[in-house]
Amino acid sequence: MGLCAVLLICLSQAELGRVWAQQHEDALSGTTLQTSEDLSGLHRTRRDQQTPHRHREARNTEGGGLDISTLPDNMTRIVEDTQQYYTWKSFGPTDRRTKDLWIDLNTLHKSQVQIHGILSNAHRQAARVALSFDFPFYGHHLRQIIVATGGFIFMGEITHRMLTATQYIAPLMANFDPSFSKNSTVRYSDNGNLFVVQWDKVHLKDREAEGPFTFQAVLHRNGTIVFNYRDIPIPVEKMNSTEHPVKVGLSDAFMALLPSSQLPDANRRTIYEYHRVEIDITKIVSRSAFDFTPLPTCLQHTSCDLCLTSNLTTGCGWCNTLQRCSDGIDRHRQEWLDYNCPEEAKGKCEDYNPVLPEGSMSSFNQSSPGPTPSSAVIEDPPVTKDIQTGPPNHKGKTGNLAIIAGVVAALVLLVVLTLLAVYYINTHPTVAPPFYLMQRRTNNYWPSMKFRNQGCHSSYAEVELGGHEKDGFIEAEQCC
Repeated sequence: MGLCAVLLICLSQAELGRVWAQQHEDALSGTTLQTSEDLSGLHRTRRDQQTPHRHREARNTEGGGLDISTLPDNMTRIVEDTQQYYTWKSFGPTDRRTKDLWIDLNTLHKSQVQIHGILSNAHRQAARVALSFDFPFYGHHLRQIIVATGGFIFMGEITHRMLTATQYIAPLMANFDPSFSKNSTVRYSDNGNLFVVQWDKVHLKDREAEGPFTFQAVLHRNGTIVFNYRDIPIPVEKMNSTEHPVKVGLSDAFMALLPSSQLPDANRRTIYEYHRVEIDITKIVSRSAFDFTPLPTCLQHTSCDLCLTSNLTTGCGWCNTLQRCSDGIDRHRQEWLDYNCPEEAKGKCEDYNPVLPEGSMSSFNQSSPGPTPSSAVIEDPPVTKDIQTGPPNHKGKTGNLAIIAGVVAALVLLVVLTLLAVYYINTHPTVAPPFYLMQRRTNNYWPSMKFRNQGCHSSYAEVELGGHEKDGFIEAEQCC
């Protein structure tokens, strides 16, 4: 009898494990990354230079998985840049401003400059860096960024393989390989007012003979972004590669939850790029620079009056439920829709803070009668109960003790059966039920933080927290 019970428990655990694994796989397949734009207004279509095969990876974020599926013919539809978020200026080699914008890391103390040991000796890897200040990017204040070996900074909150798709600051995104030369480094400095990252003497992958590149991106506390170029040995328009996108500029996106066609009850996470800044790459030469100045956004207004009356912004609406000012196109768009903010934004501030006309309060007070003697009589008098002086009721206590004893007995029986099952599995590993469990057991149910792909085309592996720390840096395996 006991043996039958043990076998029954083993089979039931195996079946539960199979069902749980299947459900988890289905949940992971319910989200997708897309970089597209279906908003009304002007737009243009652009084909990203991406790998000619599919990537599919997952990462556990906020208790759920993020599944990335990038199609080989992925199209990116972009809203035409109308300088709504940034204005910029370019400076050539003869401009005095170019020299002033360059941050010379060699003149700083060694303690102020950090050479990232992993990125300086890797290809297609990225690492998180914490800022000492809140950096405003498209109106959103960020405290963490991800620096990549490919000449760009990823500004998104959720990481995935296709970091090059959107949400970036790219002084010169290309297929750079800092591991080629000992002189190639990725270093950065943060003094509390600005953060600068410099790709120093880096070479293009498989095109090392064309010479080293040196350039930097500077993030100022007020949101200003500067691209500085010290050494650009070849024209940027000749850097096109089928294995890695070549981009220069800024980009941001928002995430939306859309119904999944495969799973009726599941939602698919889709990333929409709502704005991109692209600059004239023909102006990128040695000793040139670009200065990006942020413009006011709706998100900076903290009250309804400022949101609707400010001359600095247009198209803003106030959502009283979220206490947020927005035009509906930012990283909080999904929350804006979930709380029905588009309808609230049609209202006025008076709708949320009604102003009563003069004298209305006095009339209200006069029309609101106070307590009358009749109403006082209607009120129930305080209820008092006599303290029980008879013998205690032992029937209730006996019933409670019986319930507790039954629960304890059931728990003890469950523990004993579990121990017997474990003992039986360990002592009889070749019997069918234990062997079935061993075959079904796997450690790959949960997604890993590191993403992999054969060939590593246009994909980045984030440095893991579980790596080996050395001199303040986090080491991890190279992607390729």
